[in-house]
Amino acid sequence: MKKKIFLIVATFVAWTLTFMLQKPVFLLTYAGGLSDLLPVVAHGLPLDLSMAGYLTALPALLLLLSDLPIAAFRRTQAWRWALAGYFGLASLIVALSFVANVGLYGYWRFPLDSTVWFFLTTSPADALASVGWGEGLLGLVGTAMVTALISVVFHLLYRDAFRPCNERKRWPIVIEALLLAALFLPIRGGVTVSSMNTGKAYFSQRTVINHAAVNPLFSFMESMSHQEDFASQYRFMDDVRAHFLVYDFNKPTGNHNTTNVVNIDRNNLPDVYLIILESFSDTVMKARTPDMQGRMAEVTPQLNALKREGVYFSRFYANSFRTDRGLVSILQGYPAPSTVSLMKYPKKTAAIPSLAAHLAKWSYKLQYYYGGDADFTNMRSFLINQGFEDITSDVDFPVADRLSKWGVPDHLLFAHVKDRLTAYYKNAPTNYPYLRVIQTSSSHEPFDVPYHRLRDKTLNAFAYADSCVGNFVSWLRQSPRWKQSLVIIVPDHLGAWPKNADNFKPWRFHIPMIWTGGCVKEPCVIDTLASQQDLAATLLGQLGIDANDMTFSKDIFDAAIPHYAFFLMNDGIGLIDRGNTMIYDNKLGRTVVDEGAEKGKNLRRGQALLQVLFDDIAHRGTQKK
Repeated sequence: MKKKIFLIVATFVAWTLTFMLQKPVFLLTYAGGLSDLLPVVAHGLPLDLSMAGYLTALPALLLLLSDLPIAAFRRTQAWRWALAGYFGLASLIVALSFVANVGLYGYWRFPLDSTVWFFLTTSPADALASVGWGEGLLGLVGTAMVTALISVVFHLLYRDAFRPCNERKRWPIVIEALLLAALFLPIRGGVTVSSMNTGKAYFSQRTVINHAAVNPLFSFMESMSHQEDFASQYRFMDDVRAHFLVYDFNKPTGNHNTTNVVNIDRNNLPDVYLIILESFSDTVMKARTPDMQGRMAEVTPQLNALKREGVYFSRFYANSFRTDRGLVSILQGYPAPSTVSLMKYPKKTAAIPSLAAHLAKWSYKLQYYYGGDADFTNMRSFLINQGFEDITSDVDFPVADRLSKWGVPDHLLFAHVKDRLTAYYKNAPTNYPYLRVIQTSSSHEPFDVPYHRLRDKTLNAFAYADSCVGNFVSWLRQSPRWKQSLVIIVPDHLGAWPKNADNFKPWRFHIPMIWTGGCVKEPCVIDTLASQQDLAATLLGQLGIDANDMTFSKDIFDAAIPHYAFFLMNDGIGLIDRGNTMIYDNKLGRTVVDEGAEKGKNLRRGQALLQVLFDDIAHRGTQKK
């Protein structure tokens, strides 16, 4: 019985080592050497452990059952055959994933995923047509050899697994059960809010190094479990009609005439601070509530002051309802669909232009600060694919500072940014401008914050975040580059207050956007309709940087193009222009909000825009034949 405890541990270790040994082969084949072997193995280890956990679960269960004091479970020959068959099949699957990944990467340049399964099941002949006899034979021989090697290892491990034994103690059974249950931890990736995903292996600016760290079998399984047929979704009309409608209501109506609200010196571009606020809304900024002394007080006095001092966008709307959706809209100028998280598809988001990539071409250095888990919803790979060189997350703070469910409280996050800036200014800063994205997290359920100004717990969390932002901007005013600083404050998605609000109401998506900083010309209110997807093109327009490749992002200050707010909820469409406010419920199949002088105007437009969006998603990251 003790032998079986050893076998469970040894099986897990053997699978882990098997996956680790694949990495030097990949590096030698595609990276030209082993100089990055150690970081590749280290960053790929969580995925390897997760996959090892999956593959160890069934043998652990069978070993446990064979030790139970039940006569039917004492048939040792049956267990031998069951495990032999399992390890034979598992060895073949692992070998196929390894050989296929190494063989196909040279063509596809991305880790093994469901594409190969799709090709083989839809047209095996076409899938194999481009494979030469030599390559095919090498693949078969390689698969056979790897399968045989793995099978031999487990045969040697398990050859004496069911040797007769008179020992009938119960404590080994308990340990076996605990080990089986413990496999949940590596499979899921721990007990944090983020589950295991391929993004956890991303760490390098070199794509091939990140791909070397990815476990190919895990990548395949993840892709199979998340695959979506985007091109078949939201088919409201003929594709030609949909594309014509979108073109028609987006075409310029005059000469491009952009208003400049920021003083720009092309030889000394400003530092951009993009502060992304968790769950804020226009409603929160207008709210007043009793403080601890019972007096009515503003929830966000700091943001309200910044709104008066800077450029305030009064008719600005969130694109969606979740952070992983909102970040796509803000950072990539792309309307994030509500029914699927594009961030979980690194291959697609990597094919979408981004604000950061455009700024990097103009010598901007990129930094991202977040107090939470940067691996949540594949965020790390999402950021790395845009070119972010310096990502700060919860693991960069002392354990004692990770005080909340979502990681580091906002005041400690901003303190870290200030410490970095202080060191930067002290050590003779370069002439390169910076894009520094600061993503807050404390104004999120359960709203536990180290701050007590308002009686309402939820609004107090927003007041805390407001105080952190205000404190940071006040500190920044004293910095040597304040005159060359542009601070953009925008929420990540629709607001989280009031509770239980109807998502199919336009006001739910109404959020603030504020531009402040030493390079802002003068205070003003911009009442142009826009949504988060328009931030990227608008900022690039103010900096004099072309953004024509950002298909869905509009420059808010360009008077020649039509302006509207577009947003998506699960599962509906919202489109607002000056003539019509429309929300359509896709599940109900009908319009639930239709207001304004031109009722009915935006229904087909909104449907066409969503259909074209999914067409675009379907083609992003696909291979050209």
